[in-house]
Amino acid sequence: MADALTAEAVRDELGRLTGWSGSPAGISRTVELASFPAAVAVVDRVAVVAEELDHHPDIDIRWRTVTFRCVTHSVDRVTVRDLELARRIDEIIGGAR
Repeated sequence: MADALTAEAVRDELGRLTGWSGSPAGISRTVELASFPAAVAVVDRVAVVAEELDHHPDIDIRWRTVTFRCVTHSVDRVTVRDLELARRIDEIIGGAR
């Protein structure tokens, strides 16, 4: 089982990520892509990474706006696994712009 991060650790790590906000209860990022197909393509790439990491974000897609939410459901808190997934999501979004 993964260890939940403290509020201070989550806050520090959020400062190293692009566009993410949240608390120990979960972190999220909303991004607007150029088009609906571009948004779906980003979600597809995130799905591949999520499977690779065996750690899956909650994803909400509305036209070209996508929100990713990361929390380790087994502890209902943010862990290092969520931060790694967030970093990988940032890389994918950065490549899509």
